[in-house]
Parts: sequence; structure tokens; C-alpha cells
Amino acid sequence: MASKQTLVLVAAALAVAFLPALAAATEHWVGDDKGWTLGFNYSAWAETKQFKVGDTLVFKYSEPSHTVVEVSGADFKTCSKPENSKVLTTGQDQVTLSEAGRRWFVCSVGAHCQNGMKVRIDVLAAEDAAGGPSAMPPPPSSPAAKVQARLAQAVLAVTAVIAAVLAF
Repeated sequence: MASKQTLVLVAAALAVAFLPALAAATEHWVGDDKGWTLGFNYSAWAETKQFKVGDTLVFKYSEPSHTVVEVSGADFKTCSKPENSKVLTTGQDQVTLSEAGRRWFVCSVGAHCQNGMKVRIDVLAAEDAAGGPSAMPPPPSSPAAKVQARLAQAVLAVTAVIAAVLAF
């Protein structure tokens, strides 16, 4: 009987340890496997994603070929970079979405923004992103999100196996 109790405790510990990963923030690689580059439709890309408070945007590109600058909506429309704006240049820039609302990002190199290298992100509050039981989760947009989904499946499978063993 003690071994069944141990299995139950192990299953409970695994569930407690890994269930937060199901609700964890998502890391969105801007442009998915194409990254932050010219010749990509970032508007269409953003429409297929659901961004929520706590998520992270990752801009991957070959530096110094591109930059990432967060701008206002007006500057986004005109592809203007305000003088006091912070320019990200690492080639693996990360931006945490800390509050709900609209955010705009552009590349400030040459005419890259005018040629479509810009993205508008609509960030939902965590409670708005939860959706109802019929809501489909957005597709994973990064390898990290895919690993997270596989981990959740593995935890559920292990829990089901332990439950089946305990039933006998």
C-alpha cells in the first residue's frame, strides 16, 4: 500500500511542478523561422498570434543589418524614429510585453521600415487571453512553445499511466 501512496505523491508533485508551464508566458519569435528580415509580411504573421501580458517577443536578425525600435502609432505609420528612442541592435533582442495595449516596432535601417519591416502587436490582458472552453489556443510560434506543449503532453501521459497503475 505504501508504494501506491508514493506513486500518488510523485504524480501529484509532477502535476504541481509542471502544470504552471501550461499557463506560462509564450516566447514569440517575430517572423517565426524567417526572423526579423526584409520581404516578410509581419502584419499577416501578427494576425495569427495571440499576445498576452507576460509574453516575450524575440527579434532574431543578422546584426548590424537591422535594428528594432519601439515607436508610437504615428511614427509607425510614417516610419519615423524619434530622436530619444532606444535602438536594439543585438540580433537577438527580447521585449517583454508587460502591459495590455498596442505596441509598434520598426527597423530603423535605411528604408527597411518603408519596405515592410515593421510589426504592430496587440497585447491582451492575461484574463482576456484565457478565452472560454471553446477557444482554440494559438499555434506555438517558437521552439520554446513547442517544447512547452510537448512537456505538458508528457506530464498528462505520465499522470494517466500512474492513475491506471493505481486502479489495479
